[in-house]
Amino acid sequence: MTICIFGDSITWGACDSERGGWATRLRNYFEAKGGNVDIYNLGISGDHTADLLERIETEARARKPEIIIFAIGINDAQFIHSANGTRVSLDEFRQNIAKLFSIAKTCADKIVFVGLTRVDESKTTPVSWNTDISYTNEHIESMDNAIEKFCGENGLKFIPMKDVVGGEHLADGLHPDTRGHIRMFEKMKAEMESLV
Repeated sequence: MTICIFGDSITWGACDSERGGWATRLRNYFEAKGGNVDIYNLGISGDHTADLLERIETEARARKPEIIIFAIGINDAQFIHSANGTRVSLDEFRQNIAKLFSIAKTCADKIVFVGLTRVDESKTTPVSWNTDISYTNEHIESMDNAIEKFCGENGLKFIPMKDVVGGEHLADGLHPDTRGHIRMFEKMKAEMESLV
């Protein structure tokens, strides 16, 4: 069985120098168990849904997955001060989620969406690396609710993450640290056991 995980820097494993993040930990777990589960971590730092739409079809068709996992949206919620709005509007986000699903269901039998983690706003308003950018839990929650609603309407598995990673598990206010990635991995492992 092949699983493709599409996402952003949190999927890619930023700030987990021990084992490369929750998605890589998930791959290592299933490899250690034996069996025939191949997991591809297709997270790209900085990606949002519009970025992912440009690459998903090519990457998914190349790997022919049975399961596609989407763990994306936190960068869509990024607030850009100079534009006085989120990087991707909520309406566009909803449309992008629907487009991603439409493409994914032509490539895989099962589609899973992972909910968004929350941030420590004392460190993300603005972020240290760009004073024009902030992440707020209000915007993140709007995107997260849109994902959950879409999954409910389409009978898709939604794995919530809002209560999994707290402020004490964030390396820079945005990205989970090693402990945060372990908590995300444990949640994903429990949810994925029944699908593989």
